[in-house]
Amino acid sequence: MHVLVTGAAGFIGYHVCEALLTQGARVTGIDNLNSYYEVSLKDARLKNLQAKKEFSFLKLDIADRTAMLALGNKHSNITHIAHLAAQAGVRHSLTDPYTYVTSNVMGQVVMLELARLLPALQHFVYASSSSVYGANTKLPFAVEDETEQPNSLYAATKKADELIARTYAHLYAVPATGLRFFTVYGPWGRPDMAAFLFTKAILADEPIKVFNNGEMWRDFTYIDDIVSGILGALAHEPSAKPPHSVYNLGNHKSEKLTDFIATLERALGKKARMNFEPMQPGDVASTFADIEASRRDLGFEPKTPIAQGIPRFVEWYRNYYRVWPKN
Repeated sequence: MHVLVTGAAGFIGYHVCEALLTQGARVTGIDNLNSYYEVSLKDARLKNLQAKKEFSFLKLDIADRTAMLALGNKHSNITHIAHLAAQAGVRHSLTDPYTYVTSNVMGQVVMLELARLLPALQHFVYASSSSVYGANTKLPFAVEDETEQPNSLYAATKKADELIARTYAHLYAVPATGLRFFTVYGPWGRPDMAAFLFTKAILADEPIKVFNNGEMWRDFTYIDDIVSGILGALAHEPSAKPPHSVYNLGNHKSEKLTDFIATLERALGKKARMNFEPMQPGDVASTFADIEASRRDLGFEPKTPIAQGIPRFVEWYRNYYRVWPKN
C-alpha cells in the first residue's frame, strides 16, 4: 500500500501519515508549507514524520499541475490518495478569496487529474467540510441534506470539490470519497482553531472572543477519531455508480461553546476572560453530524468526548510551548 498524503505537514495530514506508517504503509507526503499559520509548527510535525523509514516528503503545491503530474510519473505505484491539503478557515476566505479558489478548486482538479492517470490507484479520498451545510437548521446534518446555500467562500469551494469529484467518478470511473469533517481538535492542532486560540489567550491572561453572544454549538471531534474515519474510508471503495460517496465525520454530539470553554478552564486550572460578540460573517450557529452512514460503511465510531480530548490537547500544548502553571 503506497499512499500519497497531501497536506502532510498540516494538522490532520500529519496524524494520518503517522497512523498509516504505524500500519506499515509506504507514505509519500506533500505540502507547500505556506504561512497561513506558523511554519515552525508544520516543520516540527514534518521532522517527526521524516524520522520514519517509510516516509518521504516533497515540498509541492497541489495547484501546480506540472509538478503534480511529474510526481505521478515518478511514483506510478501509488495505490491510494488522501487529499487533505486545502486553504482552511472560514473567516480568512472573506479577505483572501483567490487563495481559496486556487488551493481548493484548482488543487482538487489537479489532484483528480493525477488520480485518473495513476495506473495502480484504488481510491481517492478527499477532505470536504461540515461548512457545506451552510445555515441549515435541521439537526443533525445528514449527507442527504441540501447543501446549495453555503455561508462562506470556503464552504463554496468545498461544495465545488464534491461536485468535481463526482464528475471525475462519472467521466473516468475514479473511485472517490469525500469526508465532511466537523470541528477537529487535538494535539498538534491548528493555531486558528478554538482550542488553540482559547488556550493561548487564557494562559496569557488575554480575553477570548465568544461569538453570537455564546449561543454557538459545535460538534467538536477529536483528531484520533477523525483519523480512524479516514483510514476506514481509504479501505472502503465506493460501490455506487458513479463510484463517489460522501460521509460525515463528527463526534455526533453538539456541544455549547461555553461548555467547551468551561472544560478547557478546568484542564488549564484557570478561568477565561470572555468578550461576547455578535455572529461573524460566514459563520453558523450550530453544527451536529449524523454519522449513521459512516458507522455502517466505514466502521466509524467516535470514542473521545471533550472531557477527555481537551486535557490531552492542553497537555500537548504545555509540553510543546513549555508553558506550565506557576507554583
